[in-house]
Amino acid sequence: MTFKQRSVLPGFGLSLGYTLLYLSLLVLIPLSMLFFKAGALGWEHFWSAVTNPRAVASYKLSLGASLIASLINVVFGLLVAWVLVRYPFPGRSLVDAVVDLPFALPTAVGGIALTTVYAENGWIGHYLAKYGIKSAYSPLGIVIALTFIGLPFVVRTVQPVLQELDVQVEEAASTLGANRWQIFRRVIFPHILPAVLTGFTLAFARAIGEYGSVVFISGNMPMKTEITPLLIITKLEQYDYAGATGIAAVMLILSFGLLLMINGLQYWSAKRYSAA
Repeated sequence: MTFKQRSVLPGFGLSLGYTLLYLSLLVLIPLSMLFFKAGALGWEHFWSAVTNPRAVASYKLSLGASLIASLINVVFGLLVAWVLVRYPFPGRSLVDAVVDLPFALPTAVGGIALTTVYAENGWIGHYLAKYGIKSAYSPLGIVIALTFIGLPFVVRTVQPVLQELDVQVEEAASTLGANRWQIFRRVIFPHILPAVLTGFTLAFARAIGEYGSVVFISGNMPMKTEITPLLIITKLEQYDYAGATGIAAVMLILSFGLLLMINGLQYWSAKRYSAA
């Protein structure tokens, strides 16, 4: 006589049903309709809409700026998290709260503030202009805006992992003759690598679809500083629903593919660390 194994947690079937219904209504069904709408365009119309030079230029700018901003956030986000966890100093609570400002601040407000500061007559922009560096209304301005909105994702992902890391492990490595670089490379970095990759993924995903903070500082010049979300909005304002749908479908496929690849890398690194 066989007995059906019951779940330890009661209500799993009902909870799973609500979870799938919730995700279907908010994520799966709307995104599926996007593909259905794009498929109804016809291959020739779809291909011409998503491969015209203006669209390709926006893909390159959005993906490239998002990648650069995410890599910058990995370096400096790790540094900020390290300082907040390891060093007590006056005003640390204030610095910790400032990290979350891009979360709470409306993106349009952040974009206006960044444009004011980094314009040629701004507090920082006029110093850069002396060296021939144009920050606002250029691809550099887009990277600055995407770095601004992505920093909290890296800091808040790495920070709890650093807090859980036992300092005695580092002290033991030091007593065995390891220098600071060896301790970081062989003890600390393998432990925080999955969290770093997670923070990179979240920052990249946030940056690739950002609109509000970029639209002010970019200048919105076609073929130069026009990001893909802005191009989609422009086509919608021109009643080119077919072109907007096609470009949105391409960005969805690219984003999903890149996130899937990064999550696979994250899973591999976590598995490798646990096996070691």
